[in-house]
Amino acid sequence: MWRDHKLLLAGFVLAVAVMLFFAVRSVMFWIYWADPAHREEPIAGWMTPRYVAHSWAIPPEVLRDALAVPPDTRRMTINALAESRGVTPEEIIRQIEAVIAEHRSNGTVTRP
Repeated sequence: MWRDHKLLLAGFVLAVAVMLFFAVRSVMFWIYWADPAHREEPIAGWMTPRYVAHSWAIPPEVLRDALAVPPDTRRMTINALAESRGVTPEEIIRQIEAVIAEHRSNGTVTRP
């Protein structure tokens, strides 16, 4: 088969490798977030707003909009966000905690 269809076989092997990569990645994310230790973690400066949103079970858009983080911003930590705004990370964390409390008080908790 290799002798007659090198390009086709190489494409197939590449497609299987990509599929396996994403399958393993998905399983790893599932295992990570299935651990109760990662739910409602104390908010820290190393976290990104998206990580906090996932940990606290609120839509990432709610947190992003409340913090006025541009949608195209990727992987900006709370420390980096605070530094870019000239405030302390504790101020950003208090703002995030207020958003979480408000979101939950509206009865829109997404995790049982």
